[in-house]
Amino acid sequence: MAAFLLGAMFLIVQPQIVPSRPAINSNAETSSQSIQRELLKKTSQKNDFKENIHFNGSCQQLPQTIIIGVRKGGTRALLEMLSLHPDIAAAESEVHFFDWEDHYRNGLQWYINQMPFSYAHQITVEKTPAYFTSPKVPERVYNMNQSMRLLLILRDPSERVLSDYTQVFYNHMQKHKPYPSIEQFLIKDGKLNVDYKAINRSLYYIHMQNWLKYFPLDHIHIVDGDKLIKDPFPEIEKVERFLKLSPQINASNFYFNKTKGFYCLRDSGRERCLHESKGRAHPQVDTWLLGKLHEYFNEPNKKFFELVGRTFDWH
Repeated sequence: MAAFLLGAMFLIVQPQIVPSRPAINSNAETSSQSIQRELLKKTSQKNDFKENIHFNGSCQQLPQTIIIGVRKGGTRALLEMLSLHPDIAAAESEVHFFDWEDHYRNGLQWYINQMPFSYAHQITVEKTPAYFTSPKVPERVYNMNQSMRLLLILRDPSERVLSDYTQVFYNHMQKHKPYPSIEQFLIKDGKLNVDYKAINRSLYYIHMQNWLKYFPLDHIHIVDGDKLIKDPFPEIEKVERFLKLSPQINASNFYFNKTKGFYCLRDSGRERCLHESKGRAHPQVDTWLLGKLHEYFNEPNKKFFELVGRTFDWH
């Protein structure tokens, strides 16, 4: 009897995945949903399971879109801008479900519990920039939902390296901890230190190859992070079309804040800017070292352009 009640409860609370487009084939879709059911079943046996439905009819559901990266590419800006659309429900914090083993072991029900409450007509979005460069993540996302629509925002690889360093540097400064200069990371034995993790994260073609093993290119929309900073509206229009959203965001939703030096948002008369940690000045880097960075990324960038059939205005 207990087993029957547990099975009945599972059938009632299992969330429905609403793919943004049909799966590649019905057999594959069935397989993907079967994996989800197994993960949910494991979770419901381990925890006291509660149906996450709000009295107003909204509920927590698996995301139909994930911003997969890249770190320091502008993921927070993209999420905030996309959230201007009434049909978007965005998770507030980075979930790290697919790349952190402790989180992934918790199963899909734990993942659902991290999502915002949304209505049936809304698209649930989460963003975790580390997903793009984590080798295990593409397969795990595919096993959950192979129809997932993915957003990837990229910047000039050299600029991304400097932003990567700047974030870690300020994190140490806030904790009153010393941190080496960027030259100490970028130079090793008089040469560019290609083993520096920040450089590896900017080798976009390597990580993109891993994603393309599981998702076709038309399921991955690449946002130009450099253009999003300079003129956000055209880039957001492209995202709306990719997600098949009605055109609700317009140019009046953005205004340039001269004090901060970047665009802020205006929504229903309310103005808001990104956190003060965004848009920090990069460290001064010697021209020779910058040239070495640009030279190193030249060939990897060409490979990436060829892979995605698109070019970007990078050094």
